[in-house]
Amino acid sequence: MNAIENKLKQGIQNAVKKAWDVDVELDQIVIEIPKDKSHGDYATNLAMRLTKQLRSNPKMIAENLIANLDLEEAGIETATIAGPGFINFKMQTGSLTTVIHTVLTQNENFGQTNAGNGLKVNVEYVSVNPTGDVHVAHGRGAAIGDAISRLMKKAGYDVTREYYVNDGGNQIYNLGLSLYARYQQLFGLEVEMPEDGYYAHDIIDIATDIKNEFGDKYLHVSAEEAVDFFKTEGCKRELEKIKRDLDLFRVEFDVFFSEKSLYEQNKVTEILDVLKAKDMVYEHEDALWLKTSLYGDDKDRVLVKADGTYTYFTPDIAYHNNKFSRGNDMLVDILGADHHGYINRMKAAMQTLGYNKDALNIDIIQMVRLIKNGEEVKMSKRTGNAIALRELIEEIGVDAARYNFVSRAADTHLDFDLGLAVAQTNENPVYYAQYAHARMCSILRNVDSIEVKEQYPLLSHAKEAALIKQINEFPSVVADAALNRAPHKVCNYVQKIAQAFHSFYADCKVLDDSNLPLQSERLALVKATQITLKNALEVIGVTAPEKM
Repeated sequence: MNAIENKLKQGIQNAVKKAWDVDVELDQIVIEIPKDKSHGDYATNLAMRLTKQLRSNPKMIAENLIANLDLEEAGIETATIAGPGFINFKMQTGSLTTVIHTVLTQNENFGQTNAGNGLKVNVEYVSVNPTGDVHVAHGRGAAIGDAISRLMKKAGYDVTREYYVNDGGNQIYNLGLSLYARYQQLFGLEVEMPEDGYYAHDIIDIATDIKNEFGDKYLHVSAEEAVDFFKTEGCKRELEKIKRDLDLFRVEFDVFFSEKSLYEQNKVTEILDVLKAKDMVYEHEDALWLKTSLYGDDKDRVLVKADGTYTYFTPDIAYHNNKFSRGNDMLVDILGADHHGYINRMKAAMQTLGYNKDALNIDIIQMVRLIKNGEEVKMSKRTGNAIALRELIEEIGVDAARYNFVSRAADTHLDFDLGLAVAQTNENPVYYAQYAHARMCSILRNVDSIEVKEQYPLLSHAKEAALIKQINEFPSVVADAALNRAPHKVCNYVQKIAQAFHSFYADCKVLDDSNLPLQSERLALVKATQITLKNALEVIGVTAPEKM
């Protein structure tokens, strides 16, 4: 909660206690910024919310509340009633402008809160199989997962960013077969690709690199030894390429967790033993089933197939158990749209192990449709395959890609207009926001120093007040976006503060030698806005250029 609204809420809370001897929690008091600025700086509907409890007319409640409100203590200039019982507040200029001092002193830490209270959270995202490129669809999950991690860190959560490396399943065996086949073909041998092989050009590139490095060594070993080598080497090289692409995209991880390690450390068999001891499994048609239907899943799920092999679900259970066993209070999985059916079964599986289902949060990322010149773009011109993330970055840049991926709620489909993403017009939200920041930097470039004061009493223009209120909202936006894992709310905020700045700049002359005291205070406001906008862009992984 931001400082100005907190002070206002405490004043209202005290007035309710004084008038009716009733305790109202601060989070029950909803404070909003009116759309019509003539109504005031803030408004609350508390009088209507208290009608049932106090058994009184909301307008009478509002009148009594205002009568018991200490205006000076709450930083209020006037409090008036509107409509059926809304209360509008016009704040004292000094009360509003204290946030400028806060921003100037906190600088890059402005917006940081302790809302997360140190809760230990593991956020897993991307986790692309190390068998090919990171594609555009993965890019949206990467941008959203990274932004969620940044937001939660800024909101006071203890965040671990994790990538699950699928290096232990059948897809890696097929990768090894594919590379082995391509390697042999490079020596002129007529070898067919495996039925479920990987045909992308990067497989040929890796096979060529291995040939150049090792020569014909793997033509003279057993097929089993060769495939084992190509499995390991192929996975390593594909993962290195994925890491390079993600690093280019400003996406970082604290942990790369190997699926293979679960088998090497017997974690999969251990989890099966735990489930058996809890009487959560049974045999049916020679397969081993987990009783997920006891916990809300639509049916029970197979853990071990009739042929003795595991389903993909089994190591996933062991992996999530491992994440909880590392001391995480909450797990967040950022998964693609094809994983929707996965949610209930994995939550149920965690319940069979004794965990709270609400400690596991699975966010689904919907599909991205790239649009160029009004038409959908599906395939890469370079390879004829799905468009790789690095190709998108080469075409429009990291900032435009990240901002657009994050700008819509994750559970909604995204039509990504490539032309708009690079347009230098106000219709392009990335350009609009970055241009606002560059303009602020231009204003401040030749200023020797900014006067830091507790209050800025000369800032009384309506456009100044509107801008100050937007600055003041930032800590609340961070806390709310982190709690709801909704980084698109930061994009919405970025547009609002950029618009408020552009509007302020159009109406309020900042550099004015004829009024140096006002100029000094307006420069402080510009600096506070610049810091806030930069911090907002930072939590979604977008740069704030000083020149454009």
